[in-house]
Amino acid sequence: MIRLITKEDFIDVYTKFYQRGWSFIRSKFTLNNNARTVSAFDTERNNTSHWWQVPYIQKRWNVLITGNESVDPKSYLVNKLAQSNQHLNVLSLGTGNCSNELFYAAFPEVFHSITCVDITENNLINAQKKAQENGFTNMVFKCTDVHTAVFEPQSFDLIMFHSSLHHFRNLDQLFTSKLLPALKPNGMLFINEYVGANRLQYPKEQIKAINKALDAIPLKYKKRKATNRFKNKYYGSGWLRMYMADPSEAVDAAAINPTIKKYFSIIEEKPYGGNLLMSVFKDIAYHFVDETPEKLTLMDRVFSIEDEFLKKHPSDFVFGIYQKK
Repeated sequence: MIRLITKEDFIDVYTKFYQRGWSFIRSKFTLNNNARTVSAFDTERNNTSHWWQVPYIQKRWNVLITGNESVDPKSYLVNKLAQSNQHLNVLSLGTGNCSNELFYAAFPEVFHSITCVDITENNLINAQKKAQENGFTNMVFKCTDVHTAVFEPQSFDLIMFHSSLHHFRNLDQLFTSKLLPALKPNGMLFINEYVGANRLQYPKEQIKAINKALDAIPLKYKKRKATNRFKNKYYGSGWLRMYMADPSEAVDAAAINPTIKKYFSIIEEKPYGGNLLMSVFKDIAYHFVDETPEKLTLMDRVFSIEDEFLKKHPSDFVFGIYQKK
């Protein structure tokens, strides 16, 4: 069931105003879909603490993905690829500030070339400067819309998506017209992605579980970043605000898993939850950046509630490596 407008939408607009300013809110009042998408990823405006930046949540993901809280997913991927593949030509789509690609570029024996494609020019310019400063010669930067971009047939060994595939529409067409032709025979696909409900239109059972987890957090840790408001309840995102904020956000996310399985075989796939954590810690994550015993205990309690939910529901986030059929 689609929720067009919810109370959460008004709270979110209020919060964004205080966190990112009037210019950010004003950027959403344009008919240009790409412009609204670009403003969503303008890192210069974004100074808030995100849920994925909480160290203890990152350790949880490390365990679920790599089996070791000290080994992060990027290092795990490098080691995995290094075992059987050398000098890969990589196409990374929706790269943003290229933080992931800059990490991989430090391993030229594995990543022979990395072509970074994104629609945010400022992010790519800054990434190119960092690449030059680090002496990376194996990176190429292209500012273009993937849907209209042209790639040389069978020129890439690996295509990557780091939290970007859920921003692409018409996935079956994207795969058949862009991705599959660009991959070499037996080429690979890598994702670290949100694969849940489109436009975050969670079912009632998930919203109920989110609020159960939120109730486990004391009021003193519920004050929203840069505001005087407290996060006492989650109401679910409205479709209209999601579209206005970023027309690409989770536009076809629910189709990611079935589309990949249609054209690729699984090499390795690790679900790591996020069904509750993303909504619970949004705007209040900054309280949990420091790891005090009390806060770790609280987060463990929230993790347990999510783990219980995941016993009966598929994960909203997946780390996966696949091979072209």
